[in-house]
Amino acid sequence: MPLLLTEVETLLRQSFPDAEIEIQDLAGDNDHYQATILSTQFTGKTRVQQHQMVYQALQGKMGSELHALALKTGIPNHGKD
Repeated sequence: MPLLLTEVETLLRQSFPDAEIEIQDLAGDNDHYQATILSTQFTGKTRVQQHQMVYQALQGKMGSELHALALKTGIPNHGKD
């Protein structure tokens, strides 16, 4: 059974409550998403570590209930350029 966008967002918000999160359903099938997650929790982490944190937040659903997730992660800018 596919993982609904709202469920993905809920799991991510539980692990990254401070985050700016945007999720798009790429195929309209509740199975292929793109997520942009900007969180201060990523400070000092490599991109690989950031993505590992996201996969951990999905509690093992990646690869089973969730087939594909394109990730963009980073630290919020908050007006700093």
